[in-house]
Amino acid sequence: MANTTAVYARIDTNLKESAEGILSQLGISPSSAIQMFYSQIVLNDGIPFDVRLPAKKPTAIGAMTREQLDAELAKGFADSKAGRTYTADEVDAELRERYGL
Repeated sequence: MANTTAVYARIDTNLKESAEGILSQLGISPSSAIQMFYSQIVLNDGIPFDVRLPAKKPTAIGAMTREQLDAELAKGFADSKAGRTYTADEVDAELRERYGL
């Protein structure tokens, strides 16, 4: 028998149930999922995903006040006058990278 030890953690009940429901659909036990996670930590020499705040979503124009919209348009006009412009392809690439669009 393999040398094993128990890991105890307190987590939110809804989070646990949601995660275990998904694991069940995948045919993976919670213990196996934790084993996989720990294995990836060792293989990656750290947490196997980025730990950061989610990217801020762009503000919809309809959610802005008139003053906010005017301020954003003024910034854009100033950038345009100063030559700080981007091609449509550059904008598309940036949106895909930042917001997954």
